[in-house]
Amino acid sequence: MGRTAFVFPGQGSQRVGMGLDLAKQWPYLTDTYYGPAEELLGMPISALCFEGPAEALADMRVTQPAMLLTSVAALDVLRSHGAAPDAVAGHSLGEFAALVCAGVLDWKDALRVVQVRGELMASVTESVPGRMAAVLGLSLAQVEQLCARAAGETDCVVEIANHNDPTQVVVSGQVEGVDRLVELVGEAGADRVVVLRIGGPAHCSLMGRVAPEFAAVLADVEFCDPVVPLYSGTGGALVTSGDEAREFLRAQLTGRVLWTDAVRRMSAAGVDRFVEVGQGKALSGLCTRIVPGVATLRTTDAQQVKTTVSALVRPAASEGAA
Repeated sequence: MGRTAFVFPGQGSQRVGMGLDLAKQWPYLTDTYYGPAEELLGMPISALCFEGPAEALADMRVTQPAMLLTSVAALDVLRSHGAAPDAVAGHSLGEFAALVCAGVLDWKDALRVVQVRGELMASVTESVPGRMAAVLGLSLAQVEQLCARAAGETDCVVEIANHNDPTQVVVSGQVEGVDRLVELVGEAGADRVVVLRIGGPAHCSLMGRVAPEFAAVLADVEFCDPVVPLYSGTGGALVTSGDEAREFLRAQLTGRVLWTDAVRRMSAAGVDRFVEVGQGKALSGLCTRIVPGVATLRTTDAQQVKTTVSALVRPAASEGAA
């Protein structure tokens, strides 16, 4: 038998109703997570997750803590039924949930940091309107060249934000620059270009203006060494200490997400099954395109959680998930 990685999604995977089915099936989640989170955040996060509206849930200041909370709740259910990973990683915002899973961050500390992160990123978007777009069907090198051209022609920031799989590259920057890049990749023969529902220009130099404040927030939080192999979605590398984890979080604000590298390194370490912990299926699709043939499991609803537990845990240990 191979090894299993828990992977945690980030912004863009949010949907109204996320986490609701799990909370109905396992009511303890309300008292353990959603209630304390509402007190900590000062917002009705459970209602925003479960009922929306979608426009409110799309606000970075809501999306980021909501996605983290949804992943942490799903993780708790998996653990309560004996499911455990051999490795963990998170995509962008999902890196915070991965750190919780790996024992690096306490979930409440992670939630506090993510709340500030969302506020800081939203403040940048309000002062310098930006956007992100996913380019499908061109190589990383091709998109890098076209970003340089778009930036030169518009005098705007437009940079690589994510290398999600071998033929999916996400760009980030000012609206005019990204719009020109979209035109250029279309002319270059991209299969498809999708403007993302992120709400601002994540993972690019525009976020540099709030980087010192974010670094100060990270410095005030305790980071422990990981207790399970942890791969950084930012650097794609194995994280060996709490100090390293803090540095990767600091760098990811303005740096690229190297998801392709992270998944390939987990695969090289023997991982052949990926469990997407939290809302959505985006990472499951990316993992199968990066390493064809790997198995994927999901946890968006109670039935998916039960299926995942059945696949990961011996029957005697998984009866409680039935």
